[in-house]
Amino acid sequence: MSNQAVDVEILGKLTRVNCPAGQEESLIAAAADLDNRLKEMAERTKVTNEVKLLTIAALNICYELQTKKYEANDEQDALTERMEKLTASLSDVLSKVKHGQQ
Repeated sequence: MSNQAVDVEILGKLTRVNCPAGQEESLIAAAADLDNRLKEMAERTKVTNEVKLLTIAALNICYELQTKKYEANDEQDALTERMEKLTASLSDVLSKVKHGQQ
């Protein structure tokens, strides 16, 4: 699959980014999300230094991603536990059925 060059605007500056063909809309949406976050943060915090804004935004995004990973792991653990309980229940029932047939 080839890459496409896509221009995105963040904080009023155009940046050309390569992305896989067919993913342009997702990249543009991600850039718009980042731009909105940065603008909101600048308004809320009165921080004007772009490097500082980008650093804070990156930390916030990493925190959100980490939180989602922990939530996904917790959900996976709960699902695994439920599957193990179901497997044990099924094994118990099958064992009782086998013993009842003998």
